[in-house]
Amino acid sequence: MYLRIRRVVDVMGAAFGLIVAAPVMLVIALAIRGAIGRPILFRQRRPGLHERGIVCLKFRTMTEARDQNGRLLPDEERLTPLGSFLRRTSLDELPQLWNILRGDLSFIGPRPLLEHYLPYYTPAEHRRHSVRPGLTGWAQIHGRNRLSFDQRLAMDVWYVEHVSWFLDVKILLVTFWVVLTQRGFAMDKISLDEQRGGVSGSFGQEVRQ
Repeated sequence: MYLRIRRVVDVMGAAFGLIVAAPVMLVIALAIRGAIGRPILFRQRRPGLHERGIVCLKFRTMTEARDQNGRLLPDEERLTPLGSFLRRTSLDELPQLWNILRGDLSFIGPRPLLEHYLPYYTPAEHRRHSVRPGLTGWAQIHGRNRLSFDQRLAMDVWYVEHVSWFLDVKILLVTFWVVLTQRGFAMDKISLDEQRGGVSGSFGQEVRQ
């Protein structure tokens, strides 16, 4: 019952947020257009509720600069000053208000990771997809990107097992503080593939654009 009520709150909150944030989003879009170019938005498929695919939206923060062999340059060489600012302040996440309105995301829930990480999850960790993924969550207020994947997934499962209106309000309030202070922000350096013995690669490079 609570999750149904929360969906109503998500729709109302996302609609209100899009209206209020529209001027800011317009300024950001124009700034990205001038500093980085098109496209303004970065789109990426992630597993949503019950592991169904969704397309998450973010403001673009990196260029498409490539080396002589056509390979993308490292993140630190493609990340623009504007993109760095958007990430530190979490303003790059504003387009996900549309994802919430559509029903892809909730305001609170486990953050959606990449689809190709699904085979790495333990049976218990797959439970993180039994609720709608969120814009912020229990792991995000306990270290954000500084946590290892195992720590993040364990916190996601804990959240699913203890979800309640009281917990969601706590996460929302602490999230505002985390964003304002930029506490716990760091670029991802180690991928889940590397931590669990799969194909190596940069989580940061794949996830953030």
